[in-house]
Amino acid sequence: MGESDRFLDYKIKKQRFTLGQPNNALMWLFVINIIFYLVLATIKVAISVNDNSDAAFYAQVVPWFQLPASLSVLSSRPWTFFTYMLSDVELFRAISNMLWLWAFGGILQNLTGNRKLIPVYLYGGFAGALFFITATYLIPSNKALIDSAGLLGANAPVMAVALAATIVAPYYRFFRNIRGGIPLWILTIVYIAVNLAGVAAKPAAYPIAFIGGALAGLLFVQLLHKRIDGSNWMNNLYSWFINLFDPHKSKQRNSIKEKVFYDTGNRSPYNKTSNITPQRVDEILDKISQKGFDHLTKEEKEILKRASED
Repeated sequence: MGESDRFLDYKIKKQRFTLGQPNNALMWLFVINIIFYLVLATIKVAISVNDNSDAAFYAQVVPWFQLPASLSVLSSRPWTFFTYMLSDVELFRAISNMLWLWAFGGILQNLTGNRKLIPVYLYGGFAGALFFITATYLIPSNKALIDSAGLLGANAPVMAVALAATIVAPYYRFFRNIRGGIPLWILTIVYIAVNLAGVAAKPAAYPIAFIGGALAGLLFVQLLHKRIDGSNWMNNLYSWFINLFDPHKSKQRNSIKEKVFYDTGNRSPYNKTSNITPQRVDEILDKISQKGFDHLTKEEKEILKRASED
């Protein structure tokens, strides 16, 4: 096992999100997708019992959740820009998407924190939608399907999560008891191939939508390496909305961070002495995973050294 593998093992072990944690973004994504599937499945069964056919369900219900290729239809159903990426009506595809989301999303969340996963998922969904609509209008063979084609399912956003996790930790290994394990980048290639093969018989707009989602995840991490965090505005917007109901929360959070990370005592505020806390160590590990060890300050390197000795 190399140094990178040991670091990844330590990092994931230190910051593994558990089922009951309120800030487990992966669990929230998983639950929301399952709820959407169960709602659609219940409606489908109810309509099938009354009509003895699934045709009415696909004609009357699904269009209110799926992303239409037609811009005129989309203008009357703008919410489908969001709902399509959370909705699956086929059991096998829903299970497949959730398993892949759990695998890739777990790695991404444990290595970058819970504030990156949902933005990456949404960016992948948005990119998939834009690529799908653009391809439908620009590819001559797809233009005939503008009024009837629609995109449904979590494939595009999960592709974004998969690529983001792979760029962050390409050599993370699964099944290490089998000849040292399988690198994450190989698993990602298999996943992409399976997804594209599943829509090989469909119009080109569908695989292009999946590729758009993958590119969104790739671009997100590349910008993150350049210290451009595309998740900030989403998280700030969410925090602003939550703080509307608790105006003292943001001030309290800043004071707690100052108290936990530093102990100034009666000294000048310019001579802060850092405390070694699990929160501080996790913050430094996050910085290493995003920017590399060389970007740590002298103080952060000293904290990490003292933590390892303890």
